[in-house]
Amino acid sequence: MALAAFGAVSLAGSVHADELTGTLKKIHDDGVVVLGVREASIPFSYFDGKGTVGYSQTIALQIVDEIKKTLGMPQLKVHEITVTSSNRTPMLLNNQIDLECGSTTHTVERESVAAFSDSFFQYAVRMIARKSSGITDFQDLAGKTVVTTAGTSDERLLRRLNTDKHLNMRITSARDHLEAFGAVKDDRAVAFVMDEPIVYGFKSTDPRPDDFVVTGTPLGYEVYACMFRKGDEPFRNLVNGVIARGQTSGEAERLYRQWFTQPIPPHGINLNFPLSEQNRALFAHPNDRALD
Repeated sequence: MALAAFGAVSLAGSVHADELTGTLKKIHDDGVVVLGVREASIPFSYFDGKGTVGYSQTIALQIVDEIKKTLGMPQLKVHEITVTSSNRTPMLLNNQIDLECGSTTHTVERESVAAFSDSFFQYAVRMIARKSSGITDFQDLAGKTVVTTAGTSDERLLRRLNTDKHLNMRITSARDHLEAFGAVKDDRAVAFVMDEPIVYGFKSTDPRPDDFVVTGTPLGYEVYACMFRKGDEPFRNLVNGVIARGQTSGEAERLYRQWFTQPIPPHGINLNFPLSEQNRALFAHPNDRALD
């Protein structure tokens, strides 16, 4: 369905201004597309000292290129606004951003307020801790201070675990991922519970990566997707067309290797995070299903 819609847009070329609705009309009239980007979601969307880069940031820019073609506006301006896990959805709903392709989990609950694209990454929820702490699984966190990032699906999973298993964890919610990992580094928390690729990113880029371990039986499996406003089928078709074409053509796998198995900016660190069978299956069969 997404591929068919994409083909229809491509064959038709740029559309007339009076045919536009929703986000595409807003972008056309404003002369700018506004992207919500992350500051430290390595390697998805992060600042490398020069600009925003990453796996999902590249997907966002591919979508921007398709918007330019569809609108017939090759000089369309792109404006980036840094968002956090807590403010990304309000900023979307308040028309402060048009599209967010960072590290946002598509959940059934979030479908009530926002729309989500075909998924571009599937992952497990785990934790990072100091190797010297001896922590290997979530039961080891009983009675200890644990950090996660405010406004994330991981925070909900962690609090549910704490209640269900009577672990009596002292859970703190950091403003962003960088602040959360800093709490572990400063020994203000024994573990940072978050999406597996995010914590692998912090471990790999830390000056002392061997001091840390990514561990724990997965709390669950989730997917990342781009987020945009609800009730906008033309924009959904455009976004999904770009993602599905990349996944079925092999471009998504090449992009994955670039950001997860090769040196990345700014310091040339390699995350050494091979493509999973779950992501390989996702690329073969693009879809927009939440996993929770």
